[in-house]
Amino acid sequence: MKFKFVPNVISILRIALSLSLLFVDLFSWKFVFIYLLCGMSDVLDGYIARRTKSQSIFGAKLDTTADIVMFAVILYIFIPVITLSNRIIIWLFTILLIRIISIIIVYFKYKVFAMLHTYSNKITGLLLFFVPIAIGSPLEIPIIYFVCFIASVSAIEELLINILSKSMELDIKSIFTLLSVR
Repeated sequence: MKFKFVPNVISILRIALSLSLLFVDLFSWKFVFIYLLCGMSDVLDGYIARRTKSQSIFGAKLDTTADIVMFAVILYIFIPVITLSNRIIIWLFTILLIRIISIIIVYFKYKVFAMLHTYSNKITGLLLFFVPIAIGSPLEIPIIYFVCFIASVSAIEELLINILSKSMELDIKSIFTLLSVR
């Protein structure tokens, strides 16, 4: 029981670390170190919560908030550095639109703002974490296309789960989990 709040502290730490990235030089050792800490904290908070059986709705929301803050900070930092084609920009806005529609559906169905912790969302998060490492390399554009594809599948899966589900289950593993119950 004494570790109950550790995952939430780690999520709060990720928010603070993410915001601190705004104040260090891009690609400096400090930036890389803080960025890696953010990534490790994203893995650790959920792992510790599951291992100590201290998962909570508040913790899940805090984790999602930390993910959104980190993603927003990284976007803010890297948008000026990456040259994206119109096709990729439209694709990214489409993914964002699907995510927003999904969040709106969840809000109207369950009166809560939430994103699911599906395997595809976790894979998307992991891939997004590695995109900045590829910036400037010859693999930058193919990696961005690959991540956009996976993020599209993930967003569509979450939307379908939210449309089809009868109850809110944040830790649902995939659409197949939902369909196998029916």
